[in-house]
Order: sequence, then structure tokens, then C-alpha cells
Amino acid sequence: MKKNIFKSLAKINKAVLPSFTRKKLDLSKASKLQMAIFGYRLWVTKNSLD
Repeated sequence: MKKNIFKSLAKINKAVLPSFTRKKLDLSKASKLQMAIFGYRLWVTKNSLD
């Protein structure tokens, strides 16, 4: 059940949130908002794969 929720969130994130890896964003120069989005996407992806 939990895994299905995270898989759904991952699909929504892919459609809605920007991909900083495709834009080749330098994480040392990223703003706090960009870091928060990056961390959130990483957390959702990690939980959807477990």
C-alpha cells in the first residue's frame, strides 16, 4: 500500500516538478527552494523503489 502511494507521487512529481539533473544544476549554487525540491524528489524516489 505504502509503495503504491509513493509510486503515484513519483509519477506526479515527474509531470509537475522540474528536473534539476537534466538542467545540470550545480547543487553547490542551488537555492534553498531548489534544494528542498531536490530532496523531496529524492525521498519519494527512494521510498517508491523499496
